[in-house]
Amino acid sequence: MKKRFTEEQIIQVLKEHAAGAKVAEICRKHGVSDATLYKWKAKYGGMEVSDAKKLKALETENAKLKRLVADLSLDKVVLQDLLSKNW
Repeated sequence: MKKRFTEEQIIQVLKEHAAGAKVAEICRKHGVSDATLYKWKAKYGGMEVSDAKKLKALETENAKLKRLVADLSLDKVVLQDLLSKNW
C-alpha cells in the first residue's frame, strides 16, 4: 500500500530527523523506507511549509508551461510542413 504524505507531513518528519532522532526509528514510526527519507531530505531539506507550498506551485506552473511549449512547437512543425508543400 502506497502512502501519500503532504509537504507539511514530510517537513515535520525531517524536523524530527534534524532534532536528533535516529533514521531507523523515524522510518519505522512513519512507515517509510530510509531511501524515501533521504530523498525527502534532498528535496525538502531546510524548507519551511510555506517554501514547500511555493515549490509545489512552481512545479505545477512549470508543467503547464512545458505542455504549452510542446503544443506550440507541434503547431509550428505542422504549419511549416503545410507551407513547404507545393500547391
